[in-house]
Amino acid sequence: MSALLLSSFSWGQEWTKQYDNFEDFSSGLALVSKGGKKGFVNEQGKLVIPLIYEDAMHFSDGMAAVKKSGKWGFLDSTGKEVVPCDYEDANSFANGLGLVARNNRFGFVDKTGKVVIPLVYDNASCFAEGLAAVNKKGLWGFIDTKGDEVIPFKYNYAVSFYQGSAKVLKANGKWYYIDKAGKETLVTE
Repeated sequence: MSALLLSSFSWGQEWTKQYDNFEDFSSGLALVSKGGKKGFVNEQGKLVIPLIYEDAMHFSDGMAAVKKSGKWGFLDSTGKEVVPCDYEDANSFANGLGLVARNNRFGFVDKTGKVVIPLVYDNASCFAEGLAAVNKKGLWGFIDTKGDEVIPFKYNYAVSFYQGSAKVLKANGKWYYIDKAGKETLVTE
């Protein structure tokens, strides 16, 4: 049965054989690689963003992080580099903001490349459900898309929100779930 499924999946996907690797489609484009370079193909398998990037992430929120000449930036779905590749690190866009880093400081840019939340954090995660976990002076808290502190910096570690709650580690070594108001519930699993 699995051989039948494999053969029917590959039917119509002959274009995949010309690449070393390909990922699932996102925003109508799939990340592909060949010879150590990355680019994107459309759903017909046509290369629409050339294989010129050292690294790349799939499209999220209409943008893809790409690495060129050792630096990261972002492309829109037309392949236009809307955020120049001049950051040390970058991660996916979410809630209209992309996570970037320079000089080991993290912050967020909008889809025009404007820094809207300054690069002042020691570490950060992408936005999820309107909040991002960020680290300042060794402690984690959460900010909103305006950069305002919503949940105080008091956790040893924090994971992004998912379905209304986030998992956080307190100094006592115990994990808690918190809601968006910061109400804590001890993890008992």
